[in-house]
Amino acid sequence: MKKETLVTTLGRKFGTSSGVVNSPVIRTSTILFHTLAEFEATEKSVLGDDEHRLIYGRSGTPTTREFEAALAELDGADHAIVTSSGLSAIVTTLTAILSKGDHLLASDSIYGSMRSYCEQDLKRCGVEVTYYDPLIGAGIASLIKPNTKMIYCESPGSLTFEVQDIPAIAKVAHAHNIVVAMDNTWATPLYFHAADMGVDITIHSCTKYIGGHSDLVMGLITCSKQYYSQLRRTFRNNGAGVGGDNIYLAARGLRTMATRLKQHYETGLILANWFKSRPEIVKVLHPALPDCPGHAIWKRDFTGATGLFAVLVKPYSHAAVAAMLDNMELFGMGFSWGGYESLMLPFKAHRTASPSWSHDGVCLRVHAGLEHPDDLIADLTAGFKRLNETIL
Repeated sequence: MKKETLVTTLGRKFGTSSGVVNSPVIRTSTILFHTLAEFEATEKSVLGDDEHRLIYGRSGTPTTREFEAALAELDGADHAIVTSSGLSAIVTTLTAILSKGDHLLASDSIYGSMRSYCEQDLKRCGVEVTYYDPLIGAGIASLIKPNTKMIYCESPGSLTFEVQDIPAIAKVAHAHNIVVAMDNTWATPLYFHAADMGVDITIHSCTKYIGGHSDLVMGLITCSKQYYSQLRRTFRNNGAGVGGDNIYLAARGLRTMATRLKQHYETGLILANWFKSRPEIVKVLHPALPDCPGHAIWKRDFTGATGLFAVLVKPYSHAAVAAMLDNMELFGMGFSWGGYESLMLPFKAHRTASPSWSHDGVCLRVHAGLEHPDDLIADLTAGFKRLNETIL
């Protein structure tokens, strides 16, 4: 079946819920064992649980298992693990695979909170971290050391949207027995098939497009069977479980994700091309535009784009930027993205290994929501008017 069909059908066990369309929310902390033998078998399990055995609410309920099964199949993976946030999915992956003395190669364009974890915690625990230019492709071979254990990718990159050559990186990594992990939140399983591109462990922030309504915080790991046991064990030891209500909301969002993404894609391109026509803009960073770094790779490997991109604005005073952003009617200013609402956030990209990245003006990350593009353009037009009229 097509993925548009899969998102509406996976994880719904017909006939098990008295005919109701949606799988029910199961809220519990305690799971009862019917016999001492059943309890003792669970206690002796290597993982403490498996995909089917239920032992404690933090480790999952039937609500959890149905969602995990749906996302594993949608992602083309053997297994999935739901975690308490996108960052917890990242941390679980890193701590499950890396040990003292190991070397991590991480994209220079990774999510800022992951970079903080690498700098403040991984290094403290004896893991060496090297950042690589996201446009390096097969050239990453030159950075591999005898102790390199993982290459961590994010494509497109956070804030600056470079598209990486994941198949080339994976080919090099696997030739050296190195794990490839990737944050695929931007494209979702619908627009980039990470497992088919050589990725061993894929991470999603369900907070974003999977949930789609800005009302939950949740993460997801999908993986091949080779890494499932150690990931599941670390997940349990980290205590990163998720309650049934959040999983229900994520499953609800999943059902409409294919339809929503088409609108985000369409509106995002309309806005990106409109920004290109503005005299205030130096560059638009949108993977679907020919001049975006890695566009040819996006065209080759991706089946679509979403609503998140960036614009580089000429230098303006802080007061002028405030006049623009403080009075936007439809574009909210806040962290996260992927919901139905449009957002615009100023940022400063921290780069240490990307010679192609530099900008002295204003950087804005834009999320195109589900509002009509004409209304969004009117809001932006008024915002640029305020930007230009503020002279300080």
